[in-house]
Amino acid sequence: MGLTEQLPLFSDTPASTSALQPAPLAKTEHAVTTVCPPALPLNARWREVKAAQQTIGYVLQRSRRKSIGLTVNDDGLQVTAPNWVTLGQIDATVVEKASWILGKLRIRQARQQHQATAATLWQDGGTIPYLGSHIVLKLDGTQKTPLFLGEAFTPAHGDVLSLALPLGADRNRIRDSVHAWLQQQALAWFGERLQHFLDATQLKIRRWRLSSAATRWGSCSSDGNIMLNWRLIHFEHDIIDYVIAHELAHLRQMNHSKEFWREVGLILPGFEPARNALRQHDPSSLPLI
Repeated sequence: MGLTEQLPLFSDTPASTSALQPAPLAKTEHAVTTVCPPALPLNARWREVKAAQQTIGYVLQRSRRKSIGLTVNDDGLQVTAPNWVTLGQIDATVVEKASWILGKLRIRQARQQHQATAATLWQDGGTIPYLGSHIVLKLDGTQKTPLFLGEAFTPAHGDVLSLALPLGADRNRIRDSVHAWLQQQALAWFGERLQHFLDATQLKIRRWRLSSAATRWGSCSSDGNIMLNWRLIHFEHDIIDYVIAHELAHLRQMNHSKEFWREVGLILPGFEPARNALRQHDPSSLPLI
């Protein structure tokens, strides 16, 4: 079995020359809002401490425990500390664990955003991102198959995807129907673009397929197998082309050295804006599919 190079969905590491390291698609970290809950537990207090990344607010509660405990829940960061530990020591612990805390807070924030939008996303009139545009869902029980009322691979904002479902369809049925349609579109569009680059470069692959990976945009093995994450169908054409070019470049360079990035540039000149745009996205930017 050959080596595999993978392009991560979200990475904070710089480019590496190792063939086994993930691609350098670091996301830009945005500040996480930390707000004092409307009601604090008995004998608890709200504190804020300035870490290198940002100011972090937390609920502090004293207890008989023997060490400082950090928990992230729906109310944000909760810190439980022994009575004998000073406030300075508690703040220092929060600062030391800031990266972990902020990571958990981002996941919490994304989950809350998703929960807030889920009810309106999967219904008649809901919207989803498709090839860089937001298209509108319409339910029509008289249809037998989904019908996209726009240019298949050059959508405009507000174009309608008419689903073969009755108006009262359960949100899970709507989600599954959209899921299947998007994967079908991804299979067709990615295949077309992949063939375009193969013809232009004379590179050869063994086979390619869609993936549903939670952490990778794509991968390429040394024996010529390519996988592309179907969720790329949400993004603009140039971002999809960049990921395809990235994976094809691994056919010549199974690493992320300067030579590798030179290969990417030969396959797709001017790829940098698309790469930088992809770095802006985190899990909360993707729909609940």
